[in-house]
Amino acid sequence: MSTQVVLPLSKAAFWLAGTAILALLVYYFIGVDQGATSIFGNDVHIHEFVHDARHFLGFPCH
Repeated sequence: MSTQVVLPLSKAAFWLAGTAILALLVYYFIGVDQGATSIFGNDVHIHEFVHDARHFLGFPCH
């Protein structure tokens, strides 16, 4: 027998907003961050850590 999960609207909105923010951060780091034009400066090269994932997902980067 299954039971229903009741989630208040305020809690659902909180989880939706948190998930959307996390998804946008992941999208930025994998799809937009170019290393030299990073919003975090030239010292943080997240681009190099996700380089192969970018090509696998179809994002051009050079």
